[in-house]
Order: sequence, then structure tokens, then C-alpha cells
Amino acid sequence: MNEFINVCLIVCPLVFLAGFVDSVAGGGIISLPAYLMAGIPAHLAAGTNKVVNGSGTLIAAAKYFQSGKVRLRPAVAAAIGALLGSAAGAELASLISEAALQTVMLIALPCVAVFLVIKRDFGRDELPPTAVEPKREILISALIGLGIGCYDGLVGPGTGTFMIICFTAFLSMDLLTASGCSKAANLASNIAAAVVWIAHGSVLWKLALPALVCNILGNYLGARYAIRGGSKKIRCMMFVVLGLLFLKMLYDLLRR
Repeated sequence: MNEFINVCLIVCPLVFLAGFVDSVAGGGIISLPAYLMAGIPAHLAAGTNKVVNGSGTLIAAAKYFQSGKVRLRPAVAAAIGALLGSAAGAELASLISEAALQTVMLIALPCVAVFLVIKRDFGRDELPPTAVEPKREILISALIGLGIGCYDGLVGPGTGTFMIICFTAFLSMDLLTASGCSKAANLASNIAAAVVWIAHGSVLWKLALPALVCNILGNYLGARYAIRGGSKKIRCMMFVVLGLLFLKMLYDLLRR
């Protein structure tokens, strides 16, 4: 009993923080290490993490939708693409070295950060939905979901952040709307993965339930924080996520 309480004391606060950060700017770089840090075996950690994150992302997506910050057409198209991409990424995982992909990411992440610093108006203004041709919007959204979903199946961390950047760059969304649409796509990816892990019996339900409550609370408060603060707060949080992601991948490569 004492051991379980100690595990909860490690996992629950970090899962709450992960939910808060993820609902604002994506990321997914805090929660999984929290389970591993508590001594949970890798497969159980991954399965429990997906079930917990999926529930939290659902709450964040609902909050964004309630606030009118989700554009339904691109969100649905990206969600369908993410479902397919995540499955494809899982298959590709056996063909592409994770270390090779992380090396590419280590080069790309500072470039993304420099771009956000130089282009200060990035994601501040949004084109009206009518300005984007529907078929083009659906195609681009589906490709974003497919591509980033594939990355999610391969590696995972940073998925939400990269979706936000793509929605903003290719569909001229403001960061707040892009964050809302990314939640819908990320939710689809999480659900698909969670179903697989549940089917394999790789979920530690005893820990998942208290962690789920903490993650839902973190996602709810994070979504409120982002909606009230607008694109400016999301932009700041994106720099935090990119920095943490860079350090994590650098650490993983050096450890190998």
C-alpha cells in the first residue's frame, strides 16, 4: 500500500503538469517519463499513459469546442488522418531507427524556435474560414493529421506542438484555433493507441484512475488558461515545450 502511495505521489503531480502544458501547446514530454521514474515497466507505462492522456485530451478538446475555438472541418479531417498516420507510424517504427529520427529532430527543433523568434506575428491573426477553399482545407488538414500522426506512432513527444505549427503555417489559423484543432486530431490518435494497449492488457488501471483525475484537471485548467490568454500565452508555452523536447532528445541520444 505504501509503495502504491509513493508511486501516486510521483506520477499524479507530474501528470497534472503534463495535462496543463499539453492542453496549451501540446508536448507529451512529461507524463511518460513520470511513469518510468516511478518504476512502472515500459509497456504498462505506455499503455497507462495513453489511456490517461486520451481522457485529458477529450476534456481539453471539449473546452476549446465550447469556446468556439475548433474549426470542425479541418479538425475532423486531421483526426481521420491522424488515425491512419498513427497506425502507419507504428509499422514504420521497426524500419526507421529512433536514434536517426531524433538526430533529425535535434537539428529541426532549434530551427523552429528561431523561426518563431524572427516571425513575431506568426499565429496572431487568422484568415476567415471562407477565405480557404473547402477542398484545399480538408486535404491540407488530412495531410497534417497523417504526417504528424505518423510521427506520433514513431516517436510521440511534441505531436501537439507540431500540429499547432502546421495548422498555423499552412492554413493561416491563429495559435488558439490551431491549438483547438490539434486537440481533436491528437484525441483521435490517443484513442486509437489506447484501444490497442487495452486490448493487450497493458494498462495499470489501479494507477490510471487517480492519474486520470489529475490529468483531466490539468487539461481543463490549461485550456482555460490558453483561451483566456489567447495566442500570446500559447506562443510562450510553445518555446517551453520546444526547449524541453530538445533537451529530452539530446539526453536520450547521449545516454545511448
